[in-house]
Amino acid sequence: MSTMRQCARRLWACLAAAAVVSACSSVPKPDENFAATLPEEMPIASKANGAIYQDGREQNLFDDPVARRIGDVLTVLLVENTSAQKSAVTTTKKTTTEAMAAPTLLGGSLTVHGRNILNNSLNDATTFDGEGGSSQSNQLTGSISVTVAKRLANGNLLVRGQKWITINQGREYVRIQGIVRPIDISQDNTIASTSVADATIAYGETGTLADANTKGWLARFFDSKWMPF
Repeated sequence: MSTMRQCARRLWACLAAAAVVSACSSVPKPDENFAATLPEEMPIASKANGAIYQDGREQNLFDDPVARRIGDVLTVLLVENTSAQKSAVTTTKKTTTEAMAAPTLLGGSLTVHGRNILNNSLNDATTFDGEGGSSQSNQLTGSISVTVAKRLANGNLLVRGQKWITINQGREYVRIQGIVRPIDISQDNTIASTSVADATIAYGETGTLADANTKGWLARFFDSKWMPF
C-alpha cells in the first residue's frame, strides 16, 4: 500500500514539475532579434584634420535631424486598421435514374419461382447545401520608437525595435521590423506604420488576464485537427 502511495506522489510531482516548466516556457521574453542597434564606433583618425566637424558625423545645414545612420532612433506611428469579409453559398443537386429491361431467353423471360430476376432499375438522388461566412476586423494604434539596424545600398533603412509595458499583473509588448524610405520620414522624425515595407508587427500580452483568456491544453486537444469529430 505504501509503495502505491509513493508512486502516486512521484507521479503528481512529475506532473506539477511539467506544468511549471511549460508555464515558464510559454511566457514570451524580449526577443534579441528586435534589440536596439547601437551606433557604429567612429574609427580613430591617424592624425587630426583640424576641422570642427568630424568625418562620418557631418550634418548638412539644410537637412532635418531625422534618422539616417545605424543606431539612430525613429518613432513609428501605429495606424493599422484592417477589415475583411467573405461569404460563400454552394448548392448542388443530382438525380440519376437507370432502368434495364430483362432479356429474353428462347422467347421467354428467365424467372425463378415466377419472379423475373433479370429485371433491374436504379434510382439515385443527391443534394448538398453549403453556406459559410467569415468576418474579421483588427485595429492597432499607438507609437513605438525603433533603431536603425542597417542602411541598405539604395539608401533605405532597416529598422526594428520592441517595447514592453508592465501593468498590474500582466505585461504587454509591441514589436516591429521593416524597411523605410528616408523620404517618408517626417520632420519630427516619425513615420506611419503603413509606410513601412515588409513590416512585421506583433502585439501580445502575458500574465493573469492572458492566462484566463487562453484555453487549457485539454480543450486545445479537442479542438485540434487530430480529433475525428
